[in-house]
Amino acid sequence: MIAYPDSSFLCAFYRQQANSPRAAAHFEQMVEALHVASPLLFEFKQSIRWQVFLRSKDPSKGYDLSTARAALSKLQSEIASGVVIVVPIEWADVASIAERLSAQYTSTEGYRGFDVLHVATALHLGATEFLTFNAKQKQLAIAEGLQVPL
Repeated sequence: MIAYPDSSFLCAFYRQQANSPRAAAHFEQMVEALHVASPLLFEFKQSIRWQVFLRSKDPSKGYDLSTARAALSKLQSEIASGVVIVVPIEWADVASIAERLSAQYTSTEGYRGFDVLHVATALHLGATEFLTFNAKQKQLAIAEGLQVPL
């Protein structure tokens, strides 16, 4: 596997955002399917559902249910067609890598839990590229030797 994304890449890829053209352009030039693991899928789906909740409380925030359903449906369709591949992970190994990253970087750099887990998952899977639009997460990935082309 060459590249592993985080939720910022998936959000830009499956819902129109400022970074969507960059995500689509990178995806188009990839030589293999997009690989994802269960923690990433959970965070992405949770963030989509959270946006619907935000809209229900304040119409100026989040997005509507039809937008959320379209994003989730597109993801499921691409998993079914093999454009996106859900890869298994060894939770104990990912947790061990994440603990190392957290101990080494979080107290001085302030990384969030899922940011650490996504980089740990990429390292566990042997990725060489990490796809993110999150500047902090990019710093962590680069510190761990991953290329961040976006």
